[in-house]
Amino acid sequence: MIEANVVCRELDCGNPVAESRGRLVEDGRRGVTLYSICRGNESSIRQCDNSRGPGVCDGGYYHHVTCSESVRLVDGAGLCSGRVEVKSNQSWASVCEADFDRQDAEVVCRDVGCGAPAALQGGLYGEGEGQTWDKEFQCKGNESLLLDCDTSDRENNTCLPGNAVGLTCSEPDDVRLVGGGSRCAGGVEWYDQGEWRTVGTDDRNQRDVAAVVCRQLGCGSTVSVAPGNNTGGIRVFCPGSEFSLRECRRTYELLPGLTVICSDDSHQGNYSCVYDNYVFSHNFSSESELLSLTITASPLPAFIIRHVVVLLILLTTITSSYLYYKPTRRQKRVNRVSSMDLYVNAMEMVSLSSRAEAGPRGESSPGDRVGVE
Repeated sequence: MIEANVVCRELDCGNPVAESRGRLVEDGRRGVTLYSICRGNESSIRQCDNSRGPGVCDGGYYHHVTCSESVRLVDGAGLCSGRVEVKSNQSWASVCEADFDRQDAEVVCRDVGCGAPAALQGGLYGEGEGQTWDKEFQCKGNESLLLDCDTSDRENNTCLPGNAVGLTCSEPDDVRLVGGGSRCAGGVEWYDQGEWRTVGTDDRNQRDVAAVVCRQLGCGSTVSVAPGNNTGGIRVFCPGSEFSLRECRRTYELLPGLTVICSDDSHQGNYSCVYDNYVFSHNFSSESELLSLTITASPLPAFIIRHVVVLLILLTTITSSYLYYKPTRRQKRVNRVSSMDLYVNAMEMVSLSSRAEAGPRGESSPGDRVGVE
């Protein structure tokens, strides 16, 4: 799919939707084998590393590439995220966030060969250098292609900076783990050319392929990986940074299948924070940029886990004791203060009583004096 992405870009088409292989037809045509290694950002397949030179492909496999015709995701991480651009008058235009909704996103994700939309956030993948699409999509959500959706004229002709819509789609459901008791454990299978095929790889590439599988399934990081019992129908090679297996290289060879156990971090994914404030009888709300949460599993020794549990128990006990005894100490302090107030008030009453029994000049006789210490 990396080479397919370069081919679609060179033809000025959209994103690569699918890449498949088939036998050359027996009509005398000959093919050329390109030992190309592309990074994915080249503008032409000729710019890829082809140091080995072309070879003759006689009776072998040919590549069939399908590109999305009028929509693409640009400057994203992987093939299923980026800024939404639409082809208009033989040039690409960014789509304004105000003219785009969830139903439009569902059609775009389907059009570019990805899964359901996972996040929709304006300005997340830049503004682009071209023009802005001047129409508003009216998709129902069940269309196969964005060109099948109705459009209407935009109400206002301006799109504020930072409002080019960014879209993140989930990866396609063409990979699964079977026989492991959960969706995040088992033998790796890839849906290819109408059937599920067992995936195998070289020993040195097992961890990298497993990392891509766990990432694509949203199952966190790799816990363990081992050769399986079944013989693999697809040999896969991944550097490990890809977002899905379809971005990896593959050949049709028989290798031992791959068994993977992922950490199953169900809470990782893309999030945004929403802030609500109520001030002077008015509600104010704002939303943060998209936050990506990735949970990495690192197994800890058993004695570290035990010490952490003990510390948590001690901390809980100390906190509970503090909260329990704090009101008691406070109540005792209040009682002491109340007793002191009563004593002072009693002394003042005694003093006033003494003054009332004194003479007109405020002097009392020796026998009538009351002394207070």
